[in-house]
Amino acid sequence: MFYRKEYEKKAHGEIEKVFRDILPKHGLCVREAQIQLSHQMLDTLLGNKIALCDAGVGIGKTYAYLTASVIWRKYASALGHFSVCDHRPVTISTSSIALQKAIMQEYLPFLSKVMQESGMIQQPIQAVLRKGKEHFVCDRRLESRLQAIGHKQKNALQKQAVLKLKDICDMDAVHGLSGFDRRQVCVPKFCPSDCPGRNGCRYQQYLKRAKSRDVFFQICNHNYLLADALHRAKDYKALLADYRALVVDEAHQLPEAARQMYGKTLGVEDIEEIGRFLEKEFRRKQAKRLREAYHAFLEVFRNQAETTEPDGHSASLSVQQREALKNCLSQIRQIQQELTGGTSRWLINRLGEAEKVLAAFANQDPHYILYWKEGRNQFPVFCAISRRIPKRLQETLWSQRLPSILTSGTLKAGNGFERTRQVTGLTGESKVKEYVAESPFHYKENCLLYLPQTLKPMRKGSLGEVHMIADHIQRLIGATYGHTLVLFTSYSLMGSVCQQLRDSLPFPLIEVWRHSQEEIHRFKSLENAVLFSAGSCWEGVDFPGDMVSSLIMVKLPFAVPDPVREAEKEQYEHLEEYIQENIVPDMQKKLRQGFGRAIRTEQDTCVVSILDTRAVAGGRYHKDVLSALPECRMAKSIEDIEQFIRSRKGTEYYM
Repeated sequence: MFYRKEYEKKAHGEIEKVFRDILPKHGLCVREAQIQLSHQMLDTLLGNKIALCDAGVGIGKTYAYLTASVIWRKYASALGHFSVCDHRPVTISTSSIALQKAIMQEYLPFLSKVMQESGMIQQPIQAVLRKGKEHFVCDRRLESRLQAIGHKQKNALQKQAVLKLKDICDMDAVHGLSGFDRRQVCVPKFCPSDCPGRNGCRYQQYLKRAKSRDVFFQICNHNYLLADALHRAKDYKALLADYRALVVDEAHQLPEAARQMYGKTLGVEDIEEIGRFLEKEFRRKQAKRLREAYHAFLEVFRNQAETTEPDGHSASLSVQQREALKNCLSQIRQIQQELTGGTSRWLINRLGEAEKVLAAFANQDPHYILYWKEGRNQFPVFCAISRRIPKRLQETLWSQRLPSILTSGTLKAGNGFERTRQVTGLTGESKVKEYVAESPFHYKENCLLYLPQTLKPMRKGSLGEVHMIADHIQRLIGATYGHTLVLFTSYSLMGSVCQQLRDSLPFPLIEVWRHSQEEIHRFKSLENAVLFSAGSCWEGVDFPGDMVSSLIMVKLPFAVPDPVREAEKEQYEHLEEYIQENIVPDMQKKLRQGFGRAIRTEQDTCVVSILDTRAVAGGRYHKDVLSALPECRMAKSIEDIEQFIRSRKGTEYYM
C-alpha cells in the first residue's frame, strides 16, 4: 500500500509537470480547471472506475485525457494494473471525423514531441485510426476500375482522384472521389481469405499495423466501438484490438449511436444486396424467390398502410398485411435452411437479421419499438429498436470492468447527471464518479443574454409567428451590424423567415440546408454575414472572434417526438414526470450545445438571444433555461444590445 501511494503521487506529480511546465513552455495556454480535470481522469484510470466528466467550452479536455492516459500507462505496471508485457492500447471513441483528425494530426504529435523532449517518455506516442473496410481501397478492385476508365470520357477531377488511390489506401484522404467510384473500389464486405492478392494487400497491411504492440491509442467513432462490442458479445471476430481503457469523447452522442447499432432496419436496398450476394454464391433461384416474396409483401403493405404519425408510422398490421408478411417470412426461413456448407458467414448473418426484423413485426415483439418510415423511392424501411438500449450498453461496454472516461461539454443537465446515467446504462453503477469542469471563460463580462418580453404567443407555423420572429431577428442583426448566427429547430420555419428577410438585410444572408460545409466556409470568409441554420451548426462548428457576435436561437430545442420517445413516455405514470425527467434535460443539453457557439475564446464577446415565449421571465421553462446556461448579464432591450456591442467592438468591426 505504501508503494502504491508513492507511485500514485509520482503520477500526479507528472500531471503537474506537463501542464504547469512543459505545455506553457511551448506556447500552450493552460488553465487550472484543465489541470484538475486531468487529475480526475488519472484517478479514474488508477482506480479502475468510470468517470462522467462535463467539461465546459475552452477547458482543453482532449489534452487532459491524453496526458492522463500516457502517464497512467507509465505507472500502471508498477501499480500492478497489468504486466510490463501487456501492450493493449487505450481506445478513444468520438462522434466526429474532425476531432479524430485533430487528435491524430495535431494533439498527439505535439504531446508526443514535448514529452519526449522533456524525458518523460522514451518512445513516440503511436496511434491508429480504426474504421470500417468500406473506407479503404481494395487493390484488385482498383486495378479493375482503372482499366475500366482508362479510355473512357470521365470527369477529369474524379479520374485524378481515382489515380491518387494507387498511393493512398484511405479513401477519406482523397478529395473529389465520387460515391460511385468509392463503391467500385472499396474493400468488399466479404473479403475472401483465399484472395490471391492478400499478401500484398494494403488493407491487410493496415490491419497488421493497427494491431501492432507499439500502438498506444486506437481511435474510432462511436458506431465502430459499439459494433466491436456487439461482435464480442456474439463471439464474432473483434473489430478493435483488445484494449485496457476506454475514453468516450463527445459522449453525449453515444446514446444516439447505440440507437442505430442496437436497432434493426430492413429496406428494399437490404433485400437487393442480399439477393446480389446469393447470386454471387450461385444461389440465383433463392435470390429470385427472396425478391419476389419481399416485393409481394411490400405491394400489399403499401396499398393498405395508414400514417398515424408525421414522423413515424404504426407498427400494427392489417389481416392482409400479416398474411403477406407470413408468406415472406416462410420463404426467407426456407432459404435459410437451404444454405448449407460453403455459404459465407456474412450472408447467413444478413439473411438472419432480415428474418429477425420481419419476425418482430409479425409477432409484434414487445422487446422492440416497432415502426416504419419512408426510404428511397418511398419504399418503407422497417425499424425495430431495442427497448433495452441502456441495458445493452451496460452489458457490452461497462460490464468489461475497464477504466472508462466519458467526457463532453453537455453531460450535465440542470442540476445533475441523472439523465446521462439513464441513457448510457450507468444508473445504479457504483463505480461511476462525476466531475464538472466549469468553462474558464468570463461569461458574466463577455456575454449578454436577451430573452425578449415583447414576444407574444402565436399559433405554431402561422404567418403571424413568422412575421414576429423575422422582425425580432432583423432588429437584432441591425443591433450587432451582422456577425450573426441564427439557429432554428425547424427547416420549415427557417425557410419562411428567410423568405421574409432575404431582400431586406444590408448584410450577406447565407442559408445552410442539411450538411452544406461550403456555405459554412463562405460565412467564415465574410466580415459581417448572417448565417441561418437548422441542424448542423448547433454543435461541432467553431466560430471564434467577431464572426459570431450575435447568436439567436429561434425556439427552445425540444426534441421532435418520435416512436422511441413515445415508448419512453409509456414508462411514466404522469406526463409531467416524463417531461421533467426526460424532455427538459434533453432540451437543456441541446441548448448548451447551441450556446457553445457564442464564446469560443477568452477574447470573444457575444449577445445570445432566445426567441421563445417559454424561455422569458414568467415562461414555463424560464428557470430551466437559466439553470442550463452560465451566469450572464441580462439585456432588457435592443438598446442594451447596441450599447454592449459599441462598448466592446472597435471601429474596424463596423467597416
